[in-house]
Amino acid sequence: MSDKPASVPADPAALHPMPGQPRVVLLKPLVTSPLIEVGEFSYYDDPDDPAAFETRNVLYHYGPEKLIIGKFCALATGVRFIMNGANHRMDGPSTFPFPIMGGSWGDHVDLVTGLPSRGDTVVGNDVWFGNGVTVMPGVRIGHGAIVSTGSVVTGDVPDYGIVGGNPARLIRTRYNDSDISRLLAVAWWDWPVDHITAHVRTIMSGSIADLEAAAEELK
Repeated sequence: MSDKPASVPADPAALHPMPGQPRVVLLKPLVTSPLIEVGEFSYYDDPDDPAAFETRNVLYHYGPEKLIIGKFCALATGVRFIMNGANHRMDGPSTFPFPIMGGSWGDHVDLVTGLPSRGDTVVGNDVWFGNGVTVMPGVRIGHGAIVSTGSVVTGDVPDYGIVGGNPARLIRTRYNDSDISRLLAVAWWDWPVDHITAHVRTIMSGSIADLEAAAEELK
């Protein structure tokens, strides 16, 4: 019988996964809004109030559009998602939303309802956001992407793309098209957590071939 201790996976239900670091929270056990979906192990880091993510970092979320964030995403301090409720009319002389001020102006509420929607904001798996990133409504960010510090993401980001700037532009992709297809086929983020635990080193520093070999073990 082996004396080696059993491998214990990290706990996806732990609000604060890093001992002694209350600034880091896992988002899945934190969020309560039915309009926000977050996959396991995606985390947010903020020295001030990380537990207020839903109100401080998801802005103008008046519905019905959803914010969907995949698994194993890393969100640095100040990452914010601007939702479709931030939109104002732009087809008249003024963009001011008079009806929301109340009084008799509220009789014109039809002027601020039914504004065009860009749909849900969707973030793939294994996405890394740098400090102070802003994501605009309806954006889709692919698996394995990296969003540089201070970027304003106004358009879709491809799988394994690296983007930066305001507005964010594609700097390069992390792999060529063939290798990206192989990585998406492996989809390590969907492995059982025990299998991920057994192959952490491969996931972090191995080759694509190593990942494919680990994936074969599940068949």
